[in-house]
Amino acid sequence: MDLTQASSSANARRTGSAAHASGARDASVAHDLHPDAFFDERPFLRRLTLVDWLFALALVAGAGFAFSRYHAHMNYYDKLVLGGTVPALVVLGWRWKPARLLMAAIAVLSVGAIQIYQGDLARADSAFFLKFLLSSQSAILWMSALFVLATLFYWIGLLSRSATGGMIGTRLTWAAVVMGFVGLMVRWYESYLIGVDVGHIPISNLYEVFVLFSLITALFYLYYEKHYNTRQLGAFVLLVISAAVGFLMWYSIARDAQQIQPLVPALQSWWMKIHVPANFIGYGSFALSAMVGVAYIMKERGMLADRLPALDVLDDLMYKSIAVGFAFFTIATILGALWAAQAWGGYWSWDPKETWALIVWLNYAAWLHMRLMKGLRGNVAAWWALTGLLVTTFAFLGVNMFLSGLHSYGKL
Repeated sequence: MDLTQASSSANARRTGSAAHASGARDASVAHDLHPDAFFDERPFLRRLTLVDWLFALALVAGAGFAFSRYHAHMNYYDKLVLGGTVPALVVLGWRWKPARLLMAAIAVLSVGAIQIYQGDLARADSAFFLKFLLSSQSAILWMSALFVLATLFYWIGLLSRSATGGMIGTRLTWAAVVMGFVGLMVRWYESYLIGVDVGHIPISNLYEVFVLFSLITALFYLYYEKHYNTRQLGAFVLLVISAAVGFLMWYSIARDAQQIQPLVPALQSWWMKIHVPANFIGYGSFALSAMVGVAYIMKERGMLADRLPALDVLDDLMYKSIAVGFAFFTIATILGALWAAQAWGGYWSWDPKETWALIVWLNYAAWLHMRLMKGLRGNVAAWWALTGLLVTTFAFLGVNMFLSGLHSYGKL
């Protein structure tokens, strides 16, 4: 080999070595930027930080305080519900970090409102912060206004391709959720100020459950918004929440429904505290899936196609929402049967509410069966999800408006 060949060979080796090093660096950078690079393979508990454990400790301490102060007013089942709620909230806060700030804000504002009341319900009309911000009616009115504004900003963000509009919509939705939960917590306290025999958890009539429905639907949406890193769907999901808020306002004005009323005998049961929330987790998830179905149909037909998430993302979100809703609705139906056996002496009586609950369950059971067994996807799945919202709405509201039965205590 002559000197020229040797020099060329050395240069080639140096060039190859440099290219290899550069490629390794590029691969390393690409790996660092790839989402999988942030996946921690350690067991879940070993990934928890000091902040995670302090959050859990704060929840346990709060539950301990509540138990020490109110255990005389709690039966065995109330204590069981409290004991089960704490670990559930701890895991939620560990898995979904924004939930921590939400819980803290609700606790601070609710406790602050209770302190301002000083045991006197009349202060709701005289104390400034209660009258204009923290009484149950004021907080729920703030919730309603914030949800409508959030809907407006989500649509502005979607139509104008404005990231700022979507961001404002998200923040307004979070604020609405905070005020709605504060309204429910304070309403719970207000019911006991009216009378110990009147006091009850605020999920007993259409006014209260419409607030609950709005909050649960919004929370599920906010989780999926973070998970899928998209705000475009807020314009659609917040529409159904704004519709619920519109009904809530009409119901308050036309029926004076915001007034706290004693529980009817059939509702004076601890079953209500677990059956109703489980039911409305189902309703909220079904409503969310329907609005995602609307977005799917619009994108497939070329409307706002370049501004909405990919069809496979919409399809996946629709499936997950229905699956979660179906699981909780199934639990709620079983709990409802157990409650019925205690209240009326039988697990099932083909009451209109029970019958339509079964229809809702069968509808989504068929949807999931077709999805898992037959590969249901696309346009048919989206239209089915949207039709399911109509069935669910009748079971939720139409039965109370047009039919009578054992559940007529929720009649309009």
